[in-house]
Amino acid sequence: MFEVQHYNGTREENYEQLINQLNALLEGEDSVTANLANASALLNQFLNEVNWVGFYTMENGELVLGPFQGLPACVKIPNGRGVCGTATGERSTQLVPDVHEFPGHIACDAQSQSEIVVPIIKDDEIFGVLDIDAPIKNRFDEVDQEYLEKFVETLKKHI
Repeated sequence: MFEVQHYNGTREENYEQLINQLNALLEGEDSVTANLANASALLNQFLNEVNWVGFYTMENGELVLGPFQGLPACVKIPNGRGVCGTATGERSTQLVPDVHEFPGHIACDAQSQSEIVVPIIKDDEIFGVLDIDAPIKNRFDEVDQEYLEKFVETLKKHI
């Protein structure tokens, strides 16, 4: 049984603990949907000051909404559009301190002020993205980016 965890170390230590929890939580499960759902729930429980945590998966050349925690969201995002589409188009993490300054930002939740999107690339193909929004500006930094990229690397072993 999973219980709410309290993280008392440094940010880096807490992220390491989170990644270990992810690996243990997904071990032996082969359902991609279940693993993405549990990964989004785990992140939502771990991260403070966020209002949306979830996944989009690539289907027929566009991103399609997958498991998430938060308000209802945009169902489809064309490749190359918005923060998520830019992450897949450039195949790189997008760290956006202020979404209102990001050209072409797609506003699914009017409360979102900052965002980080990590592309999920498996076998050199875009599988999808991890997308996290926050209701405050400058919520995410390089530490978040480093460890969320490690989180995605761990997740890829289970999808």
